[in-house]
Amino acid sequence: MKIFAKFGASALALGTVLAAAPALADHHETAEAERTPEAARSFLDESMAEMRDLFTISSRAAWVNSTYLNQDTDALNTYFGTLVTQMLVRLANESAQYADVEGLDYDTNRQLDQLRSGIGLPAPTRDGAAAELNAIATALSTAYSTGTATMNGETINGNEAEARMGTVRDPALLAEMWTTWHSNGAAMRDNYSRIVTIANEGATELGYDNVGDLWRSGYDMTPDEFAAMTERLWTETRPLYEQLHCYVRAELNEEYGSEVQPETGPIRADLLGNMWAQEWGNIYDIVAPEGAGDVGYDLTELLVNAEYTPERIVRTGEAFFSSLGFDALPETFWTRSQITEPRDRNVVCHASAWNVDSVDDLRIKMCTRVNADDFTTVHHELGHNYYQRAYNQQPLIYQNSANDGFHEAIGDMIALSITPEYLVQLGLLDEANVPGADRDTGLLLRQAMDKVAFLPFGLLIDRWRWGVYDGSITPDNYNAAWNEMRLNYQGITPPVERTEADFDPGTKYHVPNNVSYTRYFLARILQFQFYQAACEQAGWEGPLHRCSFYGNEEVGARLNAMLEMGSSRPWPEALEAFTGTREMSAEPMLAYFRPLQTWLEEQNEGRECGWSVE
Repeated sequence: MKIFAKFGASALALGTVLAAAPALADHHETAEAERTPEAARSFLDESMAEMRDLFTISSRAAWVNSTYLNQDTDALNTYFGTLVTQMLVRLANESAQYADVEGLDYDTNRQLDQLRSGIGLPAPTRDGAAAELNAIATALSTAYSTGTATMNGETINGNEAEARMGTVRDPALLAEMWTTWHSNGAAMRDNYSRIVTIANEGATELGYDNVGDLWRSGYDMTPDEFAAMTERLWTETRPLYEQLHCYVRAELNEEYGSEVQPETGPIRADLLGNMWAQEWGNIYDIVAPEGAGDVGYDLTELLVNAEYTPERIVRTGEAFFSSLGFDALPETFWTRSQITEPRDRNVVCHASAWNVDSVDDLRIKMCTRVNADDFTTVHHELGHNYYQRAYNQQPLIYQNSANDGFHEAIGDMIALSITPEYLVQLGLLDEANVPGADRDTGLLLRQAMDKVAFLPFGLLIDRWRWGVYDGSITPDNYNAAWNEMRLNYQGITPPVERTEADFDPGTKYHVPNNVSYTRYFLARILQFQFYQAACEQAGWEGPLHRCSFYGNEEVGARLNAMLEMGSSRPWPEALEAFTGTREMSAEPMLAYFRPLQTWLEEQNEGRECGWSVE
């Protein structure tokens, strides 16, 4: 869990921030000599004041860089990112001096531990290391955001390529877009290798074996316990994924023929409707079951026919949270957010939610289009914003989710409530057109194409990076290890031969931008736990997958009670506050999809499911 990635703070002049640093450093030297509970508390108070002073200005620099990509904003983002990194590394190292002080109260001890482990990309303390780390990090981010692909020889940006991967059905054009987009990774390879070396050096100074060990330490359990828990959750859900894989492969074989997609073995990655084969919902039209595949409506078509605009989509997402009793978003949200893609400049289109000042300067950054995917994404991103506001009364170090999977799961839980019943409440779907029980297979399959298909991808990205950081995956086999892992976990294969001249991991946003990814795997599990609990609280009595708790303020009150805890308590306590259980479990997800799994097993009878990893 990386607690500092989304922090902002009250904006002060940079000179004030820098002028305060020497005096603060002198105090920390005194505190180190004292090593008392009082000195530890004083250290934390002044550390949080220092962080708050710098976080907002650095957040603003990052925002401008993301929404006005050019050399100048790159330089500004690097400059302020370097200051933040230097500060966090220094404070993390200074916090370690209080680790064994006797008499520390719970909050002091927890905040010291989170301060030490919260930096996601640590720089070593030697001169120039933080500046080099941030310069490389900015270069990698810009290389990703300015990458291009081609289709029929036409150059298109990454956002357009991602959209077309979901609609184009010509295998040759899909292979062209996949290959040309993935060619962007090669130029990132050396920079990525260098950033691994520097960050590992920083993690070692903080007392961790490597960056992967640091990342896994932020979950209120040991790194090994965390790895084991995620492996257990994958083991529980893998049979469902393998049945889905088997069915989808058979349908793709029927659509394209064995020369494009063989009947057995892995699935060709570019045929799955997504640049990274992480979610497969865009090809639902190919795999929809005959007679039951038509779910009765097309959400994109409903939105277009109702003349929705990108802003109206966002206001609809806000209205969902308002119906649960949450306050409306501040007016500044609407004047400061990037809701659509500007036509006059390069921007980072990857959706994200921001709280720039750690109070109420809430924003989203999207390139919203009027379609079903972005309708869902808006609900997800606003989940981040409402979480950010709920915990903004906590001490600065606690201003994050119980673990990073919680942050991702809240919006996803809301998105699960985008059911036919909810669409009727919005006036998008007529009551007479609500699909009956005979369409449940189609509804569940459409959900599984995104939710279930994502599970192995959500796990493998950090599994690969853990190997990179611990040295078991070296620069001379980065790409081979990546594609071997994708074959092992996902059962997919690239459409063209890949070599070590390529760097396919770099073409997934979270790798060059150094964002940990296991949070998304956890979110896929947690969202069903949250959703099931919300439906039970709302008194829902129908099939779980049709539940909508829209308009239920009791659910909202229980939800807010969990959100406002931030990271002040171990995540099992936060989970218990809303769901009544302290254990993360895949059972609610399996219960949601159990009717589908039974149907898939019937469809796959006689087929050779699975794939070889040799």
